[in-house]
Amino acid sequence: MVLTGMSLTGFIVLIIIAAIAGAVGQALVGYSRGGCLAAVAVGFIGAYLGLWIAETFHLPTFLVINIDGQAFPIVWAIIGSALLAGLLHLLFGYRRSYRWR
Repeated sequence: MVLTGMSLTGFIVLIIIAAIAGAVGQALVGYSRGGCLAAVAVGFIGAYLGLWIAETFHLPTFLVINIDGQAFPIVWAIIGSALLAGLLHLLFGYRRSYRWR
């Protein structure tokens, strides 16, 4: 997934798809911290992580969307996003809110 030679509209569509994949992956785990920008980052990193897992174990890629010649694997992005969000949840846990009564 190299982003060279991509038009502005293709890049915006790719960001939107990555945000959706990241949000779905975070929702599967139940850990969402950071809002929309975090979902985009988790979506992109999850796509790389998911593709790496698929290539390492020789698994097929499902539901690949080509945007300006750039392939974005939706299913592996969601799986990678869920794994990344689960790892972040293990590392950072949940927020504790202390209130003075």
